[in-house]
Amino acid sequence: MRPTDFTRRDFLKTASAATLAGLAHPLSTWADESLTGPTIPPRVETVILLWMAGGMASTDTFDPKRYVPYEKGLDSNRVLSTFPSRPTVVDGLEFSEGLENIGRVMDRGTVIRTQIGADLGFILHSRHQYHWHTGYEPPLTVTAPHIGAWIAAQRGRNNPALPAFIDIGQRLNVGEGEELKAFHTAGFLGSEHGPFMIPSPERAIQTVRPPAGMTKERFRARLKAYERIVKASSVPEGLQRESLRRSIDNAHALLDSDAAAAFDLEKEPLATRQKYDTGRFGRGCLLARRLTESGARFIEVTTEYVPFLGFDTHDHGHTRMRKMKQEIDRPIAQLVLDLEERGLLDRTLIVVATEFSRDALVEGKSDKPVKHQVDQPTTIEDEKFYGLHRHFTAAGSVLLFGGGVKRGNVHGRTADERPCKTIDDPVTITDLHATIFQQCGISPRTSVEVEGRPFYVTKDGKGQVIDKLLG
Repeated sequence: MRPTDFTRRDFLKTASAATLAGLAHPLSTWADESLTGPTIPPRVETVILLWMAGGMASTDTFDPKRYVPYEKGLDSNRVLSTFPSRPTVVDGLEFSEGLENIGRVMDRGTVIRTQIGADLGFILHSRHQYHWHTGYEPPLTVTAPHIGAWIAAQRGRNNPALPAFIDIGQRLNVGEGEELKAFHTAGFLGSEHGPFMIPSPERAIQTVRPPAGMTKERFRARLKAYERIVKASSVPEGLQRESLRRSIDNAHALLDSDAAAAFDLEKEPLATRQKYDTGRFGRGCLLARRLTESGARFIEVTTEYVPFLGFDTHDHGHTRMRKMKQEIDRPIAQLVLDLEERGLLDRTLIVVATEFSRDALVEGKSDKPVKHQVDQPTTIEDEKFYGLHRHFTAAGSVLLFGGGVKRGNVHGRTADERPCKTIDDPVTITDLHATIFQQCGISPRTSVEVEGRPFYVTKDGKGQVIDKLLG
């Protein structure tokens, strides 16, 4: 099968097979020192991944280009940015209009403008999201762990009662839910390191309480019953079954712990809630701050991937981008400020990322074009075509705050005219992951043995730390 023939159905088949393989072939051991390399002192205790789901256009956010306002009869080829640029607190650094709050905290962080997407053939969001979150390009014969699961397994819990890996804002019963499940997993690392899912942050406290009308005693009885099912199941004896048992023990611990209060947003003063409350994503950022204070190790907050919604701007790109900026601008900036005020920013790494960027005309990369998935007329006669609707993988933006990264820093340069591709200092997902892992005290060559072979935290153990990003 050629890469360009790889469909969503193919992805689901291989992902499902890999999930079963992960259960059938549990990991044996962490690799020895010759593979993992020297111990690295951690600079980061918590990672917060703020996921701009759906493909955030960099030229309409953190890498603005020439602004061309809408007018009937506009030549599509002229459209690079649909918002004017605005200055940030960093001299010479400009962001697209609508991101002024984030611009005011950029003296605490770095903007990467040159994230390069993998060449995965016909572009599917699910495959690129799988690649970003796991560091591996699907399909695979085993289930690759989410980056949060690796960090949870390697670093353990900050708070013994609190899940190490918490995912906020993504429902798995929406469009492409099965594809999303494929990377929201710890894979062969074991279920205890997988994500604790909180689809709705405003109802987070309900996820750590028994269902309405059920006493704690009855809930514990259900957990005991589940434990008996696990013991009698066909899951092979070994680390996978032990991981399931530890997951049950962890559920008991959280149920009885004071740490559960961190999930209750109602405990925040109203004025604080209002600063964050731009929608589910904003409330998720507030919850992330509370969980960071309580000891979560890895937290992902997503704008949520649902096909053709959010940053998946297949039409009305300018209008929808304005709405998405209103959702993310204030909460991201407030999260940075709040963690700084509490003395937590230096030990917390905030990563703002997306699977790829967008362009008005180019699909994929200009030198490696793939099939167009969005019709774009040569001349724009309807405002719904004014925007950045096609998937662009030759350059994208990432923000980093805290966690030992350089402050007030711009990394990489892209072309000022179409195609706005990477010119200097490209950043691959493999090397970005290596940098995140190192800041957490994890060697990019760390591996476990799966099916008799080493499986590394970065692809083939070849991730290189990007020293230019670090202070």
